[in-house]
Amino acid sequence: MRVSNVTVRKRLAFVLVAGLVIFLIIDIRLGVVQFYLGNKLTGLAKDSWSRDIPFEPKRGEILDRNGVKLATNISAPTVYIIPRQVVNAGETAEKLAAILDMSKEKAYKWITKKEMSVRLPEGRKISHEKAKEIKALGLKGVYIAEDSKRHYPFGEYLSHVLGFAGSDNQGLMGIELSYDKELRGQRGYVKFYSDAKGSRMENIADDYKAPVDGDQLKLTIDSKIQTIVERELDNAEAQYNPDGVIAIAMNPKNGEVLAMSSRPTFDPAKFQDVPPEVYNRNLPVWSGYEPGSTFKIITLAAALEEKKVNLLHDHFYDSGHVKVAGATLHCWKSGGHGSQTFLEVVENSCNPGFVELGTRLGKDKLFQYISDFGFGKKTGIDLQGEGTGIMFNMDKVGPVEQATTSFGQGVSVTPIQQVAAVSAAVNGGILYTPYIASELVDSQSGETIMKKTPEAKRRVISEETSKQVRNALESVVAKGSGKGAFVESYRVGGKTGTAQKAENGRYLENNHIVSFIGFAPADDPELVVYIAVDNPKDTVQFGGVVAAPIVGNIMEDALRAMGVKPRKDQIEKEKNWLDPVMIEVPDVVGMTIKDLQTQQVELNIDVAGKGEKVVKQSPEAGVKVKEGSTIRLYLGESQE
Repeated sequence: MRVSNVTVRKRLAFVLVAGLVIFLIIDIRLGVVQFYLGNKLTGLAKDSWSRDIPFEPKRGEILDRNGVKLATNISAPTVYIIPRQVVNAGETAEKLAAILDMSKEKAYKWITKKEMSVRLPEGRKISHEKAKEIKALGLKGVYIAEDSKRHYPFGEYLSHVLGFAGSDNQGLMGIELSYDKELRGQRGYVKFYSDAKGSRMENIADDYKAPVDGDQLKLTIDSKIQTIVERELDNAEAQYNPDGVIAIAMNPKNGEVLAMSSRPTFDPAKFQDVPPEVYNRNLPVWSGYEPGSTFKIITLAAALEEKKVNLLHDHFYDSGHVKVAGATLHCWKSGGHGSQTFLEVVENSCNPGFVELGTRLGKDKLFQYISDFGFGKKTGIDLQGEGTGIMFNMDKVGPVEQATTSFGQGVSVTPIQQVAAVSAAVNGGILYTPYIASELVDSQSGETIMKKTPEAKRRVISEETSKQVRNALESVVAKGSGKGAFVESYRVGGKTGTAQKAENGRYLENNHIVSFIGFAPADDPELVVYIAVDNPKDTVQFGGVVAAPIVGNIMEDALRAMGVKPRKDQIEKEKNWLDPVMIEVPDVVGMTIKDLQTQQVELNIDVAGKGEKVVKQSPEAGVKVKEGSTIRLYLGESQE
């Protein structure tokens, strides 16, 4: 059958159009791939060829308030393997095993894994010497990545507060955990390219993304005060062999924690060497126990605020015990203190006297003030694991529970609660939230990205009541049970505490937590220090005997470190025969060497400088020092 020319032309036209359409579709597809999907497909292809060697960021440093580094980093390279690039697995395994102190079999197992890249466990965070040895071998498929590990330059110092970081530089405890996100930083890498067989593609340049170091964290901690506290806790451990010791130092005017420590302690870099209960319990914020007589400060403040007592004019007779609803509550002094003013009740830490104050307040008022001072709830300090303590359920508070609470028995509080509450009692009446992290600084720009400010929760007592509390507690240190904390030329106030430990619902015999909380200067407090010693051995277990002298030692050195000048207007200490003889330093500025020889003072003299006359002396005139102490004199030329 003959096909017409018209039909042929139609068929040719159809084929031509179809060809043009197919070509157009292919052309459009190529255009889309080239111009729209090109970068994406190239990226996917490069990803399939790429191998990453990670570069870990440096974890942000942790500093004290003065810039002293408390947690930093040291370089520690890590070994990575690209299994497909290894030429001779057996030989490579043998050589790496010899340097990394691992078995050849284990090294071979890791090197032959069917993965893009592996990190040898024994090759993590190695020394630079070992890294150089491995580099020198020139092994194919073996790479050294930049890495670091956490370093705590002062060892056990501030360990429970700092916490520690794990092998992957992740925060696991303490401040390291609380601010892990900010401290961690962002990982970088070196990206190189290889073919399907794992061979490196030399015609494509490596990519490098620099790691971003973590932010720097500054704390409220003052390393000068922390060092003093750590020293005193070490001394207490050596002298008393206690079950534990707790210490907190805080600025009462704003809630800044200046020092915090406890025993037993640990080295953050070696936390695995101690039981978990040692490193995962920061006792100053976690532990709860009966406070004993330090709690009387709250009862005192409430009674004064409610005008239920006049410390100088009201009297109380202590027979040695008081009966409450059929129960007999004893004073610590057998036979009692007899007739005394309520100031003397405070000085003597007389339990029956405080039962009377609690009775005058009444149950509702007493427990309202206890709550207002922050007991029974967390303070909100920026440390993990804070406890709440235990208060009586108000429905179950009878006359006996009210009475024992008034002198600190039968309730459970945390050390940080006590420090915050007493700070409010002596700072003018304001309860602050304690805090320990003050600011974050961006590691790249150096700009401050977070800065904390003091948080005042509420006013709990008036300024006038706070002044009366300060005066009473200063008298406790000068004339009462807290004499051990007395510091010559510094006005120190405070309160002792001695509490029996309970176990299985019964009090233990000869097993107490003895404590002391002090503040100075008493008229304008800049420092509050709390010490609690758990079951001190071979001593009389009283807060005034064990804890008060520790606080006194801390106060004396810490106040000098803070630049607080000695004073002459302190209450005169009531002496006993054990107290050292104190001598007032005379004013010798302007005297000649010949004049000095006529001075009849039991002091040693250390002379410095050249000249005819004394131009400066240390300590200053009027300061009291122990007999036999040394005063330093500086000589200069006469100006006459």
